[in-house]
Amino acid sequence: MPTDPSMGRSGRTRKRASRRVVYSGSLLGHHPALRSGGSWGSLTEMSNSGRPPRNIVELPTLPKLPKLDLPAGRLRLVALLVLAGVVLFSSIYTIDPEEVGVVLRFGAYVRSTDPGLHFKVPLGIEQVIKLPVQRQLKLEFGFQSQRADRGPRSLQGESNMLTGDLNAAVVEWVVQYRIDDPQEFLFRVRNVEETLRDMSEAVMRNVVGDRTVDEVLTVGRQEVADLVEVRLQELCNQYENGVKVDQVVLQDVNPPDQVKASFNEVNQAEQERETKINQAQSEYNKVIFRARGEAEKTVSVAEGYALDRVNRSRGEADRFNSIYGEYRKAPEVTRRRIYLETVNEVLSKTGRKVILDDQLEGVMPLLDLEGKLGDLGGGGTNP
Repeated sequence: MPTDPSMGRSGRTRKRASRRVVYSGSLLGHHPALRSGGSWGSLTEMSNSGRPPRNIVELPTLPKLPKLDLPAGRLRLVALLVLAGVVLFSSIYTIDPEEVGVVLRFGAYVRSTDPGLHFKVPLGIEQVIKLPVQRQLKLEFGFQSQRADRGPRSLQGESNMLTGDLNAAVVEWVVQYRIDDPQEFLFRVRNVEETLRDMSEAVMRNVVGDRTVDEVLTVGRQEVADLVEVRLQELCNQYENGVKVDQVVLQDVNPPDQVKASFNEVNQAEQERETKINQAQSEYNKVIFRARGEAEKTVSVAEGYALDRVNRSRGEADRFNSIYGEYRKAPEVTRRRIYLETVNEVLSKTGRKVILDDQLEGVMPLLDLEGKLGDLGGGGTNP
């Protein structure tokens, strides 16, 4: 069937005014009009003849958007207002109380701003970098308290260390620091945090390598932390990275997991040894000090007895000398006095006394044996 291009175009125009026709792209190649060498006009004629072609989907007509007819002056005013808003928005910035702002102009340092509301040159000419100078920052080594991308670093690799006595130890520590100089922090060293991590790890390995494993695990932990803090601050000052190290804390120090059981057994044996030594020392002190006390007591008693004997002997000698002096002055009187004093001392120690006159006659001396036997036999009498 011959087709007229003008008819096809007019038909398409009329059809576009009334409705939109969408042909299925997957079936257009199989339509009889197209297979017979026909054109789009013949296909539209067929749709206008009242016979809807097959494989055709009809869509509803879309509404037309109204045209905006604004004068050129008003458009320029709107553009100027939008540009002024962008400029104003990009020239105002705020610094929080714990921060300081570093202003860069075309990448070069210009000034630092304190907390508050500030202005800068807009449109990217000046940029502001905010640094938390009042906040205490920290770096963790050997462990991770919060989820963060640590990059290629290995927690186990940075915590495994070799001590001075060639023993392995797993050291976990924290470095707490502040940004002391914002300008040095931004421009002196590239990637300050990674550099500080490398410096801290190097200093810790150096200090741990100078000590034995017992010092690192037990008594020398605080000394290690203090020395690492001092040396790390010296390196920061040498690098001029603008960092102030506040504190280095050894979080945990343990032997590796592979030898932890053996290490615990060795520690337990050493503790038992110390316990036995302390018990033996306690017993030694108890026995030795008791023996020393008894010896000192015996010596003191002996010295006291010797002093008493010496003083008593001296007193008796002085008494004898005084009596002898009196005896030489009056021998008969002194002899009589000594006799009476001796008799008095002896008779006062005896029991019942019977005194007889040696000139008395006709009196039988009576020895009272009954009372004496009663005293010896517990009060009994003999028949």
